[in-house]
Amino acid sequence: MTLYAIIGEDRPDSLAARLAARPAHLERLRMLQDAGRLLLAGPFPAIDAPDPGPAGFSGSLIVAEFASLADARAWADADPYVAADVYVDVVVKPFKKVLPA
Repeated sequence: MTLYAIIGEDRPDSLAARLAARPAHLERLRMLQDAGRLLLAGPFPAIDAPDPGPAGFSGSLIVAEFASLADARAWADADPYVAADVYVDVVVKPFKKVLPA
């Protein structure tokens, strides 16, 4: 297995759609975590605050193990945030963890 970074960029004014799709999005991440394949996941607040409130988020980062780039892309394409039109773009690329060791 190889690590892949999945970077989703939110559409402007997508906070309501993001919040509606969040439970399904988190469930998929928990499945990766339960399988021992999730390194980290979380959103990018749109402002410099832990809770951005109505400013919302500008996107998300997921780093997880997949068998191939194609598998990581397929997983990302099936994300509830994609189905809910939260993301305007999703980039998937190999990731090499260096630190912490």
